[in-house]
Amino acid sequence: MKNKRAAAGVLTGLLAAAFNATAQAIPSTVDACKALDVDMERLACYDRVSGRNTTPETPAAPTPPETSATSVPASRMSEHWELDPASKKGTFNFRPHRENYMVATYNHHPHEEPYRPFRQIDPNADLAHGELAFQLGFKLKVAENPGNLPVDLWFGYTQRSFWQAGNREASSPFRESNYEPELMAVVPANLDLLGLKLRFVNLGLVHQSNGGGSTLSRSWNRAYLQAGLERGDFQLLARVWKRINEDREEDDNPRIADYMGHGDLLGSYRWHGHEFSLLTRYNFNTDKGAAQVGWAFPLTSRLKGYVQYFSGYGYSLIDYDAYQRVLGLGVLVTY
Repeated sequence: MKNKRAAAGVLTGLLAAAFNATAQAIPSTVDACKALDVDMERLACYDRVSGRNTTPETPAAPTPPETSATSVPASRMSEHWELDPASKKGTFNFRPHRENYMVATYNHHPHEEPYRPFRQIDPNADLAHGELAFQLGFKLKVAENPGNLPVDLWFGYTQRSFWQAGNREASSPFRESNYEPELMAVVPANLDLLGLKLRFVNLGLVHQSNGGGSTLSRSWNRAYLQAGLERGDFQLLARVWKRINEDREEDDNPRIADYMGHGDLLGSYRWHGHEFSLLTRYNFNTDKGAAQVGWAFPLTSRLKGYVQYFSGYGYSLIDYDAYQRVLGLGVLVTY
């Protein structure tokens, strides 16, 4: 019995000695951790002292960068005409078409002649130099890739109106409104051309009229081919058209192509929230044409100030054969 008690005492002493040695070997204070030279041991020591779980966690696999077509930002033309799969928004959704704006204008020389036969109530009620001009429009897609063909069919509508708001002598009339519905078949493209990227080609049919009667009536129909080119913040629309001739007895502006030409160019450039534009058309056979410059500058997220200057023929449809210079200042709505 004594031998057993002695053996137990010796075993207990050995266990106590081992425990004390282990406690001394494993640092248990921050100061003891600072004394460790090996970085991994020192970090493990801090974790033990703070009670932090030291079980290593498997690091999450890094998320691979997106490489699909949807992660690549679309161009402005692609967004505007829904040229890429990521830009498609379906059919019969109202979308912006041309610029929507309202400007107060000053016309250096208003075109009086068409209205003179109607000045019976007040012969002195001539056109005012100043008026409000606004343009509104939209487009919607009526068919998307019909028959699996790479083409979209669009309907567009644009209206420009000219309001003699301050001309009280003439009862503040709307001098003219121009209505322009059109059908367009748009084919996406991806071709480098003269340092630009050809984004689309479209074929269109367009009717334009002013809804006037008698000698004030103006209208014409055209078929056109248009190309859209782009490079960064620069866009260029190049269009050529062929007038669809009417019967001579029904044609109320037989020489309109002499003044409006057979096509136009519209260039625009965006720079730090500003947008500069230039519209030109010219008939080399008759030496007639027009140019319109525009500058839109930021006001709010959806509204921009707008300065517009026009010089040439065809400011409005009834003015197709009258040379005019018009300066406008107002606002433009963005989307």
